[in-house]
Amino acid sequence: MEVGFLYLRNVGISDELFKRVIEDGRAFFDIPEEEKLKIEMKNAPSFLGYSRLSAEVTAGAIDHREQIDLSTEHPLPGPDAPRYYNLLAPNQWPSPAVLPNFRPLFTEYMKRMGEISIHFTSLIAEAIELPSGAFNKYFDADQQHKLKIVKYPDVGVLGAEGKGGNQGVGPHKDSSVLPSSFTPQISFRCLSLSIPRKDTDTKSPTVLSSYLLQASHHRGLQVQNMRGDWIDCPPIEGTLVVAIGQGLEALTRGVCASTTHRVLSPAAGRGARFSIPFFQGVSGDADFGDLERVGVGEVPGHVREQRRRVLERNGGRLDDVEFTFRDGGVARTLGEATLRNRVKSHPDVGERWYPDILASVREERARLREGQGGAAG
Repeated sequence: MEVGFLYLRNVGISDELFKRVIEDGRAFFDIPEEEKLKIEMKNAPSFLGYSRLSAEVTAGAIDHREQIDLSTEHPLPGPDAPRYYNLLAPNQWPSPAVLPNFRPLFTEYMKRMGEISIHFTSLIAEAIELPSGAFNKYFDADQQHKLKIVKYPDVGVLGAEGKGGNQGVGPHKDSSVLPSSFTPQISFRCLSLSIPRKDTDTKSPTVLSSYLLQASHHRGLQVQNMRGDWIDCPPIEGTLVVAIGQGLEALTRGVCASTTHRVLSPAAGRGARFSIPFFQGVSGDADFGDLERVGVGEVPGHVREQRRRVLERNGGRLDDVEFTFRDGGVARTLGEATLRNRVKSHPDVGERWYPDILASVREERARLREGQGGAAG
C-alpha cells in the first residue's frame, strides 16, 4: 500500500539458472552486429527482436539503451484475428551458431518466471482480502509474458558526458501476470519510499507486475519518493526487484501502489549496466468496460481505509505518472492500447508496419504540444 517496489528472494529458481541467464544475456551483446541485425525488431510486426542503441522513446525522450525483446512464444495469428494479435508471435532468436544455449535457456526462464508471477499476484490478492484467484480472469490459458535483455552503455561511450544525455529509460510505471503445486518460500524486503509524484508519460497498461534481474554491479535503477527525490535501488545478489504495475494499481482502485521509476546510464568509465526485466502479461482481449465496471471485485472497506490512512499520513497522493483504465478512448481493449503504446515507443517499427497508428500518435502529440503552448501563452 505504501510502496510499489520491493526486493524478492527465494522464488524457487536456482542460483545456477540465474547465473546462466545473466551470462547468456550479457553475451548476446557481444555477438557480431550483423547477427543482431538479422533479428532486428522492425523486421516483424510483433515488436519482438533486437533494438539498436537509442531506438526507443520514453516520456518523449530517447532511451540510451540496446536491447532484445522476447516473449513466451505463440504461433502467428490468422488473417482474421484482431490486429493486436500481431503482438502474439514467435520470437526472433539469435542463431544457435553464435549462442547455442540462448533459446532453450530463456524459454525455460520465461516459463518459470510466468509461474512465479501468477503465484505472486495470487498472494497479493490474498493480502488485500480478495480471493486468491481474483486476477485469473484476465489471464489467457497460454498467457503471453515478456522479457527484455538490456544494455545501458556508460555516458562516456555515448559521448553524452556533461550533456545531460543520461536517460537509460525515462520516468515511467510498468504497464504491459505457478501452478497450484508450486509453493516457493518467498521473502521480500520493501524499499523505504513513499508514493511518487506525477510524470508526463506512461507505458502500456497491460502489466500487473514486473521482476527485474539486475545483471551487473551498477546502480542506476531509481524510484521516486513523495518529495520528488530519486532513490537508488542497488543490486542485491540473489534477488529480483518487483515493481507493481499500473494494471494492478487500477484493478485494485489504487490500493496497490505503482511507483514511478527510471534508469540512469552509468557514469563515464564505469562500463555498461545490464538488466533483465520480466513483465507479467494480461490478456489483450480484456475490455476496458469490464475493467472499469467489473474488475476483480470490491476490495474490502477496511483495507481501502488502510490505504486512505497511508495517503493521509503521507500528505495525499502526488504522483507524476497518472494511470487509470478509461472508457471512450482510442482503444477498446488492452491489446489495442498495447499496440498503440508499442508504436509510440518504437516509431521505426510503426513506420514499417503500422503507419496509420503512427500518424495518429504524431497527430495526438502535435495537439498536445499546441495545447501546452496555448496554456503557456
